[in-house]
Amino acid sequence: MGGYAVFDIDGVLADVRHRLHYLERRPRRWETFFRMAVRDDVLADGYELAHESVAQGLTVAYSTGRPERYRADTQDWLIRVGLPAGDLHMRADHDRRPARITKVQVARRLQAQLPIRYLVDDDDRVVEALRSAGFEVIHATWMHTAPTLHQAQEEGRS
Repeated sequence: MGGYAVFDIDGVLADVRHRLHYLERRPRRWETFFRMAVRDDVLADGYELAHESVAQGLTVAYSTGRPERYRADTQDWLIRVGLPAGDLHMRADHDRRPARITKVQVARRLQAQLPIRYLVDDDDRVVEALRSAGFEVIHATWMHTAPTLHQAQEEGRS
């Protein structure tokens, strides 16, 4: 069968609840929010789905709104928690566009390489945008957070 299974990280694989308070007030503390990601626990549902994807013969890729400057931390975290190896697609350091735009662009680039079987994301706006673009999406609802992260991502980084 083959193809991609594309996973968001924050809220799908990484439990970000311990760092959401950095985004609840203005100015939002994005740098601290991202720096603290190395302390995230892995979310069991996302972890299991990533490994099931590999068992089904899919190629795992990661698409995140984290800035490129956190690539090493993010890659180290993926390895440390035991997630499958896969290409990591990150937001350019100064790209402040909403995730619903950047993630559709990443999905289209990946689709040009291999068929995308499904993408996994927790952000309602991203899920809607990806579905509107014709992609199969699994809506990750297992973290159960307040909309703090999604609202902050939509508004861009201050």
